[in-house]
Amino acid sequence: MNKEQLPYVGFLGFDVFGTVVDWRSGIARASEGFLSKHGLDVDPYDFADEWRALYEPSMQAVRAGERPWVPLTVLNRENLETVLSRHGADFAGITNTELVDLNRGWERLDPWPDAVEGMRRLKKRFPIGPLSNGDIAGMLNLGRFAALPWDVITGAEITKSYKPVLGTYLGSARAVGLEPAQVAMVAAHNQDMQAAQAAGLRSIFILRPHEHGPQQATDLTATGKYDIVAESLIEAADALGCK
Repeated sequence: MNKEQLPYVGFLGFDVFGTVVDWRSGIARASEGFLSKHGLDVDPYDFADEWRALYEPSMQAVRAGERPWVPLTVLNRENLETVLSRHGADFAGITNTELVDLNRGWERLDPWPDAVEGMRRLKKRFPIGPLSNGDIAGMLNLGRFAALPWDVITGAEITKSYKPVLGTYLGSARAVGLEPAQVAMVAAHNQDMQAAQAAGLRSIFILRPHEHGPQQATDLTATGKYDIVAESLIEAADALGCK
């Protein structure tokens, strides 16, 4: 692969949670003090996993038309309260300010070690930005926290749909003034890759075998035929001739 790879692509749209940032460690860190303060006997990493496990089901209710579109921040807050209830949290002793701050843990996640350098190198050739289920405010705040060099924010909020609905990819391409084949999806999840391909986008798969911790059993390999498969964003930049 060289600088001629993906010659007609004019935008790289990034999945963010898991591909660019380490959500599991960040949410465990954000939760630890809260759980201790309120006497909740749950491991912070288990708490992060439980919270994240509600991510897809809550979005599916929107995809299925069972409820109107709402930003991911709203779904995350509802899911947070569900997980806390499971563990017997006393909501009478928890302030709304505490819940808001804990929910904002999704905006304070560290990038994977290769992410910022890789994205900066890719940005030399391509405009870049999230094509994420995260809402605009969340992506803005996360970008500033993690020094992510977005050019623009696309994804769920501008399309009022959640991936892997094809309209999320197509609407994001329209928003940056490009045809689907002129956009490449960058993601660590095969489902995301395959949906993007179905929408006509190009595909860059990044291996993140520790996104879900040491027992991860999904997305350990590329299960489709993608334009680029790389072990890091730095490796993807190398493949695309971005020095």
